[in-house]
Amino acid sequence: MITNLYQKTARFLCCVLLVLSAQSYSSAQAATNNTVRKNAPLNEAEIQKWREDLHYMAQKMPLFHNNLFHTMRREQFEAAIKRLDERIPMLARHQIIVEMQRIAAMVGDGHTNVYPTRDAKIGFRQLPVKMYFFKDGLFIRAATEVHAEIVGARVVKIGSASVEQAYDAARELIGRDNEMGAKFFAPHLLAIPEILHALGLIDDMENARFTVEKGGKQKIVELKPAGLTDLMAGDTDKSWMPKPGWIDARAGAPISNHHWLKDPENKFWYEYLPDKKTVYVQFNEVGNKKDETLAAFSKRLFDFVDANPVEKLILDLRLNRGGNGELNRPFLLNIIKANKINQKGKLFAIIGRSTFSAAQFLVNDLEKFTNTIFVGEPTGSKGNHYGDSRRIYLPNSGITVRVSVYYWQAWHPTDSRFWTPPDLTAELAFEDYRLNSDPALKMILDYAPRKSLRETLDEAITQGGVDLAVKRFQEFTADPVNRYVSVDLPLREAGQRLLDEKKPEQAAILFEVNTARNPYSFQAYFAVGEAYLKAGKIDLARKNFEKSLQINPKNYDVITRMEELKRKKQ
Repeated sequence: MITNLYQKTARFLCCVLLVLSAQSYSSAQAATNNTVRKNAPLNEAEIQKWREDLHYMAQKMPLFHNNLFHTMRREQFEAAIKRLDERIPMLARHQIIVEMQRIAAMVGDGHTNVYPTRDAKIGFRQLPVKMYFFKDGLFIRAATEVHAEIVGARVVKIGSASVEQAYDAARELIGRDNEMGAKFFAPHLLAIPEILHALGLIDDMENARFTVEKGGKQKIVELKPAGLTDLMAGDTDKSWMPKPGWIDARAGAPISNHHWLKDPENKFWYEYLPDKKTVYVQFNEVGNKKDETLAAFSKRLFDFVDANPVEKLILDLRLNRGGNGELNRPFLLNIIKANKINQKGKLFAIIGRSTFSAAQFLVNDLEKFTNTIFVGEPTGSKGNHYGDSRRIYLPNSGITVRVSVYYWQAWHPTDSRFWTPPDLTAELAFEDYRLNSDPALKMILDYAPRKSLRETLDEAITQGGVDLAVKRFQEFTADPVNRYVSVDLPLREAGQRLLDEKKPEQAAILFEVNTARNPYSFQAYFAVGEAYLKAGKIDLARKNFEKSLQINPKNYDVITRMEELKRKKQ
């Protein structure tokens, strides 16, 4: 349903609290937070209070964020503040808050945000449905008993907008490190009537019209608010937990002991699968329990691995949204030392859109220091990112604005990947969810060694040159299991081999394939420029160097090449 993830994504872990100041609204306004709000105009006193909150937000965000303008320009931020200030008299309370969300999301990182799903002061409501972007579309995975008949239905339209249009509108309100972060939050926002109304997706907050499809038949349903929106936990994705009085699509299916949705509230636990000689570890939060530290759990886990016939270890990080990253160290060290399982084909990690913050820290280290094979879908963050949010409390409304105060660089400075990709893609379809089937776990249990893209390209160049390499690349990327495999570095390495073999025109062909797949990689364009330069095609070289500079204007190597070309022209 959501396509062209690479094309849509820009450079867009561990919370510490900083209370700046907090005051309450009047008792009348506070009462309004818990009652139905129509699209009513504000009085002069309310307008003034919201303007004070907006100006406070505009003042404090640049002060506390590590680099508020890493994605947008200061002028863009100031213009957005000015526009909202001018519009406040024409907006209702919920519309002002949504526009504040939009401004925070402009910053372009996952720890900077204004989120109704994390802030009781906002007091938005929820529709009587729970949705999720599965592999095959946006589905209603749970609903109140009144709406049991639409559980399992695919959403076709929200109001008059297609799901794609509704997603595009909602993602502009989401602070995110990448598109997977948007896919995680969007279904929650699309079930909040105040947000749907503020985005112009519905006309009436008290009757949201959804077009759904089930059993091959479409119908329009009107959904009324069903109380205040559920507040989401910060460090574990608990949104899958069943709610009393709600019907869940998977309620009738059997669930195994090691299922990933068995116990989201348990920070860490493991099961032994004797028939597979496999240990399944679910790591839901980087934090200590009251009765066991993460370090103690790690020792207990690997003592078991050493003492028993274990051939595989599976680390499930799909629900892990972070915590205290400093606690990862003993866990990581135990994995590194475990020669029994720290081997290709024996150590696996399941990752996904909820893998974020301190969990991303662990993924970075697993990629760098172990032989982990990643399975699932891309993570909701990346190695080089802004994180560790501080809270700014707006003085009148008490609403929380979070900003990132550190820059984390766990990857090479030139690594422009949007996420940690899975080596093996295993996405969840709705039918998998309904049947409590786990495609990621199944893929690991059935795992057989396969050639990497790097090995595939190297073998093809040896056997048939660049033409065969391009063909094998197309075959490799057409396989759904390789959907998210990072191709930038393997293609550049294969092209470099051709350059070393004095075949610059063949190298340029591979590098051009790379720029088509990675249009946001300044290194991809630089590599093409180098190949054309060595082939004597100066104009093509200059053209690609210029594209590289547009993405990264401060790259020393590209600037040097451009200066050399300028001198040669003179």
